[in-house]
Amino acid sequence: MTENTFNKPASGSPGSEKPRSRNGLIYGILIAALAGTWIYMLYDKNKSSEIQTQQSAQIDSISSSRDALQQEYNAANARLDDLISQNTRMDSLVKTKDKEIADMKSRINSILSNKNATQAQLAEARRLIEQLKGNISSYQETIEKLEGEKLVLTDERNSARRERDSVGTIKDSLNRKVNLGSVLHASNIHLQPIMLKKNGKEVETSKAKRADMMRVTFDLDENRIAPTGDKELYVAISAPDGTPLAVEALGSGRFTLDDGTEKLYTAKKTVAYTLGQKQTVVMDWKQNSDFKPGDYSVEIYHDGFKIGQGKVTLKKGGLF
Repeated sequence: MTENTFNKPASGSPGSEKPRSRNGLIYGILIAALAGTWIYMLYDKNKSSEIQTQQSAQIDSISSSRDALQQEYNAANARLDDLISQNTRMDSLVKTKDKEIADMKSRINSILSNKNATQAQLAEARRLIEQLKGNISSYQETIEKLEGEKLVLTDERNSARRERDSVGTIKDSLNRKVNLGSVLHASNIHLQPIMLKKNGKEVETSKAKRADMMRVTFDLDENRIAPTGDKELYVAISAPDGTPLAVEALGSGRFTLDDGTEKLYTAKKTVAYTLGQKQTVVMDWKQNSDFKPGDYSVEIYHDGFKIGQGKVTLKKGGLF
């Protein structure tokens, strides 16, 4: 037996088992790591899916809330338009709310048109819609106090047409109501003292000695009854002592009120009015004498009825 035979380790000896044990350990560690990675990936995927499901449910909830608010707002807006269409001659109490209503509707539309609106913004829209509905109720209460008989105007008109040959009094009453409904209404009335400079430039002033003329500006509100055509408007300006500013040579005169009495007017103007449209009117009055300090008032008339009024105060001249 040779020396190499004695030095070769036996196949079953501990020296040959050590590399195999180390390899098995490494494989075990790799398998455990791979299994951990898959477990983490499955957990992360499930977690992401859960988050996406929650986000989708939240988006659906917000969308449903926005749609419900839109329907509620549309119903309130339709009710408001219906009230206004039935009553075109609302008094100043109702008209003072116009800007508030417009601002409120603008904010509601802005929120409801935003597809990314938050729950807080939708809550704001709901609060504004409730406030709008409250204002609509106030509109309705005010309208019911303003010539409630106009709500049955159509029925009375049809009845008068059927009986016009035998019941003349009903026809007369109906015609009066129609005429009342077609009377225009003026808002945003301003009486402005104007100073005319030598270069032709106009400057608004508050000093009596500097005023060369009075300028009256106002809006004719939309009216769905008054037919399209020329409308004659009268402006009556009163001085601080109550006397009317009226000079026949400068275009002043008299007109008849609804009750049959006459009244002096300062100036008159014929306006080309269009059914259902709002338009601005400007009228100037320049007198030969100086304006006195004090409170000036202006009244605007149409068809014998006063449709608006305003005032302005002119101060004394001087340094103070």
